[in-house]
Amino acid sequence: MTDEVLAAAIDRAVQSGVVGKELTIVWHAGEPLVLPPDWYRHAMDILDARVPKGVDVTHSIQTNAMLLDDAWCEFVRERPRLQIGVSVDGPAVLHDARRKTRTGKGTLAQALRGIGKLNEYEIPFHAITVLTYASLEFPDELHEFYEENGIGRVGFNVEEIEGGHTKSSLLALDTQRKYRAFMRRFLELVDEHRGSPVVREADMAFGMIQTARANRPSEMRDQQNAPWTIVSVGVDGGFTTFSPELIGVSSVDYGDFVIGNVLRDSFADAAATPRFMALSSDIEAGVEACRASCEYFEYCGGGAPANKYFENGSMRSTETLYCRLTKKALIDVCREFLTADHAQPAA
Repeated sequence: MTDEVLAAAIDRAVQSGVVGKELTIVWHAGEPLVLPPDWYRHAMDILDARVPKGVDVTHSIQTNAMLLDDAWCEFVRERPRLQIGVSVDGPAVLHDARRKTRTGKGTLAQALRGIGKLNEYEIPFHAITVLTYASLEFPDELHEFYEENGIGRVGFNVEEIEGGHTKSSLLALDTQRKYRAFMRRFLELVDEHRGSPVVREADMAFGMIQTARANRPSEMRDQQNAPWTIVSVGVDGGFTTFSPELIGVSSVDYGDFVIGNVLRDSFADAAATPRFMALSSDIEAGVEACRASCEYFEYCGGGAPANKYFENGSMRSTETLYCRLTKKALIDVCREFLTADHAQPAA
C-alpha cells in the first residue's frame, strides 16, 4: 500500500466524521508480517500524524507468528498502542491439518517459535483459533495447549462459509450438540484455572447476560451490519463497509463489493452509489427480519451480512451456521454455566 493510499484512507475517514474518540486500525488479511517492521513504522507514523488530537488510536496486527523475531518484538515493544493477535489452532493434530506451507508441511513449529519470542519479550498477545468439527473433540487438549504456551486470551472463530470457502466441516448434523459440549467443558476448565484463558466470545456473552436489559443500548446492532462502523481498504485504495470479509471477493448480486476508492471518493460519495444503497437496503432488511423472528436478537443485533450472503445467498436472510453456534448455542451454554455452581471466568 503506497503512502498516497495510506494518507488518503485516514483522511477520508477523518473528514467523513465517522471517527470518534477511539479508532482501531487493523492490519489483517493475508500475512501482514511479510512486510518488515520498518514499513509499519513508516506507515503508522503517516496514519497517526493525520488523526486529530484527542483520538485514541490503536493498531492491531493479526499474524500466523511464523515471521516473529527479535526485530519484530523490539518494534512492538516501542509502540505501546500496538496489539498482536496470533492465529494458531492448537496442537499439531489440529493446527497442522489445516495450516500448511506450499509444500504441505505443517506450520505449528514455526508458529510456536514466534509465540515463544512474544513470551520472551513479555509482549501481551491474544490467540485466534479456528474451530473445525475435529476441534470439538479436544477441549482439554486445547486448554492445555494454551496453558503450556502462555496464551492468556483466546477467541474461537468457527469455520465459516465465506467467499471461496464454500463448505464447512461444521455442517455435520450433530455439530450443535458437540459445540455446546465443547464450550461447556472448556468453560469448566477456565473456571478451574481461575479464569485462564479469557475466552473472547464467552466474556462478551457473560457481560450481556449479566447486564440488565434496561441498561443495554436501545438499538443493539452487530458492528458488521452498521454502515461505516468498519471500513475495509484494499491495497489499491478500493474500500467497502459492513463485514470486512467482503473486501477482495466478488458476487453475482453486488460485484466485488467495492463502493469507492479513497484516492478519488469520499465516504459520502460512496454512500450515494447504487451498490452501497443496494447493500445497505438488503442488510437492513435482514436485520429487521432477525429482529422480528429471533429471541436472541438482543444478544446478536442482526447478524453478520457476509455470513448471511455466503451461507444463504441473501443479505435479507436470517439464521446462519455462524449465529446458531456463536450466538444461540453460546448464549445458552453461558446461561447454564452461570446458573450452575460456577463463577464467571475472570476478565
